[in-house]
Amino acid sequence: VMVPKEQALSWARAPAACLNFNCMLILLPVCRNLLSFLRGSIQFCSRTAARQLDRNLTFHKLVAYMIAFHTAVHIIAHLFNFEFFMDAQLNRNSSFLPFVLSEIGTDDNASFLNPIRSNETNPTIVMFTTIAGVTGVVITLALILIITSSMEVIRRSYFEVFWYTHHLFIIFFIGLVFHGYGRIVRGQTAGSQQTNKPHLCADRFEDWGKNESDCAVPEFAGNPPGTWKWVLGPMILYVCERLVRIYRSHQKVVITKVVMHPSKTLELQMRKKGFHMEVGQYVFIQCPSVSRHEWHPFTLTSAPEEDYFSAHIRIVGDWTQALYEACGGDKTETQEAWKLPKVAIDGPFGTASEDVFRYEVVMLVGAGIGVTPFASILKSVWYKRIQNNQEVFTKKIYFYWLCPETEAFEWFADLLQSLERQMAEKDVANFLSYNIYLTRWKETEAAHFRVHHEAENDPITGLKQKTLYGKPNWDNEFTNIASKHPGTKVGVFLCGPPQLGKSLEKQCLSHTEGDVKFIFNKENF
Repeated sequence: VMVPKEQALSWARAPAACLNFNCMLILLPVCRNLLSFLRGSIQFCSRTAARQLDRNLTFHKLVAYMIAFHTAVHIIAHLFNFEFFMDAQLNRNSSFLPFVLSEIGTDDNASFLNPIRSNETNPTIVMFTTIAGVTGVVITLALILIITSSMEVIRRSYFEVFWYTHHLFIIFFIGLVFHGYGRIVRGQTAGSQQTNKPHLCADRFEDWGKNESDCAVPEFAGNPPGTWKWVLGPMILYVCERLVRIYRSHQKVVITKVVMHPSKTLELQMRKKGFHMEVGQYVFIQCPSVSRHEWHPFTLTSAPEEDYFSAHIRIVGDWTQALYEACGGDKTETQEAWKLPKVAIDGPFGTASEDVFRYEVVMLVGAGIGVTPFASILKSVWYKRIQNNQEVFTKKIYFYWLCPETEAFEWFADLLQSLERQMAEKDVANFLSYNIYLTRWKETEAAHFRVHHEAENDPITGLKQKTLYGKPNWDNEFTNIASKHPGTKVGVFLCGPPQLGKSLEKQCLSHTEGDVKFIFNKENF
């Protein structure tokens, strides 16, 4: 990459302006209480706008990528700048304009332009001994650590590394605010431009300051730092966000029941004074005995109609394993209630699943543990329509659950069996159509399934609806639903991997024709 010396400053200043703008935005998507408030406020005006708020983490990542890109351009441009500054000091020629400009302010005059004040120094030393240089190095190192630890492989396997490293953003913002206080980037003052007009005096630099010349020696001053103007507002909002979280973390939460499911899934049933939830919402859980600083998001699997709220936690990492052991998951005897660990709850927070009952026809697609938000929805349907005989706008639900292993079915099968039985008794069996897919299986399991295939209930789930093998043909499924519900808006809700999301979103677009419209919604945590 070659940057012309005359343009290096512009190449540094333009990304700096973009950095200010993006650093203003980066904190807003993680102010979850603010987003929850905004989502509730604009829900009545525009559901489309509310759904955009559900993509807050995607927006957060895109802004971070832009910060990384503009930081790289800014650094490279300033490296060229310092080379240009050093060349101006080394080429000691009085007929060379850069050298003449570099000599201004050599005495006690603070009105210098070139930050390198001597030809006997090293630009590297200047870079690392100035406020701009030191803070720039700190900012860059913090940014590199934050971005590299945010890679999916790190987040999934070493969440604690990701969590703690991400908090280097505090150092990043402190360095960012003070980065411009050295005022290395300098320009001619407004008063000096009256006595030394650049367009007239630039070529007459040999006569600057002489009696017969109308061009005085130019005066320069550093540009005042302005980054704080961009980031102060978001920083105040984020501090308020943290204060709200601290307040919530001190509200008493009682664990009323702990259920250890065979599929290495821990169910916590809890109560908290003044807690109100909607279907598909999620909370952040902290367990001080495990870690005083870590908060982890979990979807609520209870229904709003129940007198408790619950979360199903799959044991996949150090934190969840420690919580599992603290709740007595590794013990055979019953755990006393007073021995259960204290937990703190932040939330609940809204997601796309809140909009389920706004559609007449709904497709719910869950993958593995991604079925959790739909547990809340199906329970709520059971309470509203089946148990309390309430009328709901939703007339038909198509439920798809994709699982890679048979153990994952265990904790959720009880709920489906209860729904299946209740719907048969109430004669509303057609309200819910569900398809369960086993995407991976062993040969020994397959032989057992074949032997028991003719049984009344499925050998895996115990349901009357048989488990299907492989992956669904989404084109056929969408075509079938579109033919059965002409003139209808169909809400498609997914909690699962991004690849599946792209496939479903593509199907929604290709099958939205005529009077049938598929609207795609995806959970983002």
